[in-house]
Amino acid sequence: MAKIELDDVSLTFAIRQQRKVTLKEYLTRMLFLPSRNPKVAVHALKGVTLSAADGDRIGIVGHNGAGKSTLLKMLAGVYPPTRGTRRVTGRVCSLFDISLGFEHEANGWENIKYRAYLMGETPATLQRKIQGIAEFSELGDFLNIPVRYYSSGMLVRLAFSISTAVNPEVLLIDEVLSAGDMAFQIKARNRMKEMMATARLMVLVTHEVNSVEEICNRALWMQHGSVVMDGPPDRVVAAYRASMSAPAEAAHVGGGIDGSRVADEDLHPADEMRAVA
Repeated sequence: MAKIELDDVSLTFAIRQQRKVTLKEYLTRMLFLPSRNPKVAVHALKGVTLSAADGDRIGIVGHNGAGKSTLLKMLAGVYPPTRGTRRVTGRVCSLFDISLGFEHEANGWENIKYRAYLMGETPATLQRKIQGIAEFSELGDFLNIPVRYYSSGMLVRLAFSISTAVNPEVLLIDEVLSAGDMAFQIKARNRMKEMMATARLMVLVTHEVNSVEEICNRALWMQHGSVVMDGPPDRVVAAYRASMSAPAEAAHVGGGIDGSRVADEDLHPADEMRAVA
């Protein structure tokens, strides 16, 4: 059984104003003092509550910086919540940043093994899949050379072939994946359709609202880290499109950084991450 439960989840990052300094600057300017290098709170998610189960196909829409990808990464377990609870039941497959994490001195075959093991495969289960992964990538003899010699398109081909070889119960997808030339993109789209059909629960983040209406049976509209609407895709997409024509909404893009200083003890240890979601 696949299930997602988020209860009043919030995620706040704390970023130092002076992020990249030399050791000399750090000491002479006394940046180790909180008053000299204060933190800025970045509220990536605010009070998100979500419940999903088998059969749900959820599409998430919203402007850039609305928190869509951050929410997806929280569902995948990349970010722990600062507040609230997160429960995800079922085998998760996350399709975002798929080209990251390669060992560039290793060849294609070795990288297939490394990434497959990180995704939860075992030597026994991978043995049944590795040839299919190689054939789907269409890289042939290039699998025998280090991936640092691969073009960006070849690297994405290999990453996509590995990432989509699993049988997920919970499928998390961020944006439309561009994988190689037009012929390979057709194969990739067909593979994606197969995964969407077999996954018990799917969450899709995209700017292509037409895809949300066609594929999903439920939609979320996010704005400034909060869910402003949850319901049937046609109604949510219509409301989102209407908001795009409002000058006030267009003028207020992003948000999240309130510019306030925060004390070191006010935030979850995970907030020490020096990145903005």
